[in-house]
Amino acid sequence: MLNPHMVKSTSNFIDSIHSLGLYPLITKPSRITTQSSTLIDNIFTNYMESKLRSGLLINDISDHLPVFVILEDVCRKINKVTNITYKRIISEDSIRALRNDLQSQNWKVLYEERNIDKAFDIFTKIFKAFYDKNCPIVTCNYRQKNKHKPWITKGIHNACKKKNNLYKQFIKYKTVEAEQKYKSYKNKLTIIMRKCKTDYYSKILENNKLNIKGIWKTLHSLIRKNSSNTTHPKYIIYNDKTLNEKVGIVNGFNEYFVNVGPTLAEQINKSNPLDVDSSEICIKQNTSSMYLKPVDKIEIKEIVNQCNNKKSMDWKDINMSLIKQIIDDVADPLTYICNLSFISGTFPNAMKIAKVIPLFKSGDKNIISNYRPVSLLCQFSKILEKVFSKRLDNFIEKQNILTDCQYGFREKRSTSMALMALTEEIIDNMDKKKCAIGVFLDLKKAFDTINHDMLLKKLERYGIRGVPLNWIRSYIGERKQFVELDGQKSDVLNITCGVPQGSVLGPKLFILYINDIVKISNLIKYIIFADDTSIFCTGENIQQLSKVINIEIEKLQHWLKNNKLFVNLDKTKFMIFGDNKKQENNPIKISIDSVNLEEVHEIKFLGVTLDNKFSWKTHIGQVKSKIAKSVAVIRRINFVLDYKSLFILYNTLIAPHLTYCVEVWGNTYKTNLQPLYLLQKQSIRILHKVGYWDHTNQLFIKSNILKFWDLVTFKTTQFMFKVRHQKLPHSIQEMFADREGGYYLRGEGYFKKQHIRTTRKSFCLSVCGVNVWNGLNDELKQITNVNQFKKLIKAELISKYAV
Repeated sequence: MLNPHMVKSTSNFIDSIHSLGLYPLITKPSRITTQSSTLIDNIFTNYMESKLRSGLLINDISDHLPVFVILEDVCRKINKVTNITYKRIISEDSIRALRNDLQSQNWKVLYEERNIDKAFDIFTKIFKAFYDKNCPIVTCNYRQKNKHKPWITKGIHNACKKKNNLYKQFIKYKTVEAEQKYKSYKNKLTIIMRKCKTDYYSKILENNKLNIKGIWKTLHSLIRKNSSNTTHPKYIIYNDKTLNEKVGIVNGFNEYFVNVGPTLAEQINKSNPLDVDSSEICIKQNTSSMYLKPVDKIEIKEIVNQCNNKKSMDWKDINMSLIKQIIDDVADPLTYICNLSFISGTFPNAMKIAKVIPLFKSGDKNIISNYRPVSLLCQFSKILEKVFSKRLDNFIEKQNILTDCQYGFREKRSTSMALMALTEEIIDNMDKKKCAIGVFLDLKKAFDTINHDMLLKKLERYGIRGVPLNWIRSYIGERKQFVELDGQKSDVLNITCGVPQGSVLGPKLFILYINDIVKISNLIKYIIFADDTSIFCTGENIQQLSKVINIEIEKLQHWLKNNKLFVNLDKTKFMIFGDNKKQENNPIKISIDSVNLEEVHEIKFLGVTLDNKFSWKTHIGQVKSKIAKSVAVIRRINFVLDYKSLFILYNTLIAPHLTYCVEVWGNTYKTNLQPLYLLQKQSIRILHKVGYWDHTNQLFIKSNILKFWDLVTFKTTQFMFKVRHQKLPHSIQEMFADREGGYYLRGEGYFKKQHIRTTRKSFCLSVCGVNVWNGLNDELKQITNVNQFKKLIKAELISKYAV
C-alpha cells in the first residue's frame, strides 16, 4: 500500500475502498526489518469533517508498529479525578520516636486514679497523643494515571527508555548493527525485569506465609490484573426500603446487625416466656469459687507476644502489630489497668465499643441479610480479656465443669477429635449390627440470642460468683457498636443480648451457657463444637429408635427454647447410618415442633462431608476439586515465582486440604485416594518446574514433603503419640487399652487390638491407629518429645523414596 499502483491487486483494493467512501489514514511503513519496509496495518474512515490526527507509535511491543487516530473535535478533555484518602504514617523511625515518648512518660496521674473508666481514659488519651504525634494521619491525593508495576524501579524505568531509544534508532537506520544492539539490550533487560518481578513477589509471599488473606491478595494481583475491589453495595434493601445514600446504608446495616439477636429472642419469648428464677437449670451448685489472681507485667508481655501479628485496625486506629512493638513501654500501665479492673469487678466502657464491617456471604449483594458482621474490638480489650480468660480456663479445668462432649474452644481438643468421636461411636454400633440415627442441629444466630440473666445465673452455679461474676456482668453489659464502610460511620447503637462477636471471651461464655444441654437426656449422645450441635442415638430396631429420638428431641427443643436458642428447621437434617433398605416400606420421620426434618445421605460436619456409609467418597471428591483449582493457580503463575515462593503456595493452598482431619477420613481404600495422590504429584512437578513424565520420588525428597499415603500414616502416628502420653480427652483415651504383657513376649508400649467384623470398622482410627503404632520400632515408641518424634517419623517415611 506504500505504492498501490505498482501492484494490480492492491490498486483494485484501493479503488474498491474509495468507491465506498473510505480513505486510508496510515501512509508510513508499519513493519520494518533490515530487509524490508511494508505497510500492512491501517485505519480506514469516512469521517472527514473533523480534524484527524493519525500515525504510528515507535514501540517494540510487537514486530508491527501500533497505529492510532485521534478525532480532535470529538474527543473531550477528561478531567482528572482526584481521590482524597487518609493514611497513617507508620515506619521504623516513627515507632522508635513513639517508644521514646512512652519511655519518658510519667504515669503517676494514672496510678493515682481508682476508677477504671477514668484510668483507661487517661491511658488512651496519653497514648493517642503520642501516637498521633509520631504516626500522624496524612492526606493522600491519588490521581488517575498510569502506574508502574510495583517491581519497576527507577533504574528499570530509565533502562526501558534507553531500550525504546535503541529501537527508534533501528527503525530509523534499519541496519543489522542497530538491530543487534537493540535486541541484545532488550534481552538483558527482560532477564533483569523477570528477576525483579520474581524477587518482589517472593518477598511478599515470604512476609505473608502465615497470612492466607495476604497470599490471596498477592495471587489476585498476579492472576486477575484488573480485578476491582468494589464489594460494597451501592444500595441495600432493608425493611422493604431501598437505602442508597452512604449514611443510610451504614445505619441500615447497624440496625440490622444489632436487632438480629433480640428479634429471634422475642420470637421465642412469645411462645416460651422467660422466668430465670423458675427456669430449668440442670446445674449442681459448685461450692468452690473462682479467684482473680493479680497480673504482673511479665504475664502481660507474654500474652501480647503470643497474639497474632494482625494489622486490622480497631476503632481507635490501633492494631496488634503496633502494640507488640511497643509493649515493653506500656506493660506497666496496662498491668495497673488490668489489676484495677479485677479489683473493682468492672470492664472499662471504652473497651466495649466495636467497629463492625459487613462481610458479604452469598446471593444478592443488595439484600442486607446476605451479610454477616465482622467485629473489630479495641486491641487493649483483647489483652484484658486474655488475662481473664486464662484464669477462667484454669478454674473450669480444675473444677472439671465442661462436658466431655464439648470440643470447641478448649485446649487439647480439635475438630478432628469431634469427628473421630462421632465416627467411632456410630461405626462401632454398626459393626455390632445396630442401627444409628444422627440429627445435625443448626442453631440460628446462637451467639446473638444468649440471654444475659440466664448466662449469669448459670455462671453463679458453676462457682463464678462475687467479683469475677460482676466483672463478666460488666463485660457483657452496655456494649455498643457502629458500622463503617468506605470511611462512612453509622450511629452508635446499644447491644442488648448475646456475647461479643470477634472477642476472646465470647465463645467461652457460650460453651458455658450451653454446657448443661447434655443433662436433658441419657438416651442420646452429643457431639458439640461451640454452637455446632449434633445428637445421635443407637439401638437394635430402627422403628423403635425413631420413636425414642423423637421423644428425646422434644425435650431438647424445650431446653433450647427455655435458653433462648433458635433451631433453624430448614437447615437441621437427620441421617440414618448404614443400609437403609430395611425401612424403605416404612420411612422414618423425625420432627421438631411438628415439622418433619429432611433426611439426607450426606452432610457437612465441621468441614468434612459425612456420608451414611462412611465411604468418604463425597468428601474426597470435594477435596480433589479444591486441590485441582489450587494446582491450576500455581501452574498459571509458576513462571513468575521461584521454588521458595511456590513451596509457600503449596503449603498454603494445597497441604491444608490434604491434612485437615485426614487421620479420620484418609484411612480408606487406596483406590478412593488415588486422585488426590496424582494431583499432589502434579503440584510437586510444578514446584520443581519439571516435565509431566518426570519421576517424583527425588522431588518429594528435595522438598521434604510426604506422599499422600504417608501423610495419612504420619498424622495417624501423631494422634497415637498423644494417646500414648495421655494428651487427649477421656472420651478419646478410653477407646484405647494397653496390651497386657505376660502372654506376649513384648507387651509394653503396645496397644490392645480390637475384634472387628466389617471392613468399615477396620478403617477406624481406633483400629488402624493401633496397627500403625504397634508396627513402630521400640526406639520410636520410647520418645517422649513430640517434635523429636515427628521429625524421626517423617525422616523414616521419606527415606523409603530413595529405594
